[in-house]
Amino acid sequence: MSYSVGQVADFAGVTVRTLHHYDEIGLLEPGERTHAGHRKYGDADLDRLQQILFYRELGFPLEEITVLLDDPDADPQEHLRRQHGLLTARIEKLRDMAAAVQRAMEARKMGINLTPEEKFEVFGDFDPDDHAEEAERRWGNTEAFRESQRRAASYTKEDWERIKAAADDLNRRWVAALDAGVAADSATAMDLAEEHRQQICDYYYDCPYETHAGIAELFASDDRYARTTDQLRPGLSAYMREAILANVARRTER
Repeated sequence: MSYSVGQVADFAGVTVRTLHHYDEIGLLEPGERTHAGHRKYGDADLDRLQQILFYRELGFPLEEITVLLDDPDADPQEHLRRQHGLLTARIEKLRDMAAAVQRAMEARKMGINLTPEEKFEVFGDFDPDDHAEEAERRWGNTEAFRESQRRAASYTKEDWERIKAAADDLNRRWVAALDAGVAADSATAMDLAEEHRQQICDYYYDCPYETHAGIAELFASDDRYARTTDQLRPGLSAYMREAILANVARRTER
C-alpha cells in the first residue's frame, strides 16, 4: 500500500514542503512515483521517516541523520536502542529542568531571593523550598507563615549562611547529647529545645510554646519530617520531640 505526499504529511505532522525537501536532499526519497510524477510512499518509506523524525526531535542535523540511516552496517534494532537511550537521557534532562523551574517558582513564592548557585552554596543538596507548596497549603493563612515569608524575602546569602551555621551547630549538640545518653527531659536537653525555639523566633517567626509543641508533634505525625531529622542521627527526631515537649511543660507550668 502506498500513500500520497499529502497523506504522509498528515500522518507525520510535517508539511508537504518538508517532505519535498527531504526528497531533494536524498534523505527520504519516495519508493514510487505515479505516471504523472507524483510521489508515493510505501511502508518502508514511512519507517524511515519515523527514524528521521526521531533524530530531528533529538536535535540531530539532517546531514548527520543521512549518514546514520544510510550506514550499510547499521542494524535497525541498533537505531531503536540508540534512540531509546537518547530519549531516556532527554527525558531525564527535561525532568531535571522542570524540577529546577518548580523550585525557582517555589522559592519566589516563599520569598527566598537566592540564585540557584547561591542556594547550592548555602544549602547543598537540601533545598528549603521542596515543600513550599505544601507549607503554604497547610499554614498559608497563619501570621507565622506570612512573617516567615517577610523575613525570608529580606535575607541575603550571608544571612542564610549565618542561619544555617547556627542550626548546624545546634544539631551537632543535639546529636552529641543523644550519643552521650543525656536524658531527653534533663536540663541539658531542655535547654537545647529552648535554643531551638529561640532560633525559630530569631530567624523565622514568633514561636510561643504552644506552637513549639505543635512542631514537636510533627516528628511523630509526619514521616518526612522525622526522616529528615533522623538522617543526622537515627532516633534524633524522637529525642528532640521528647525534649521539646518537656521544655514546653517546664516553661508553661511556672
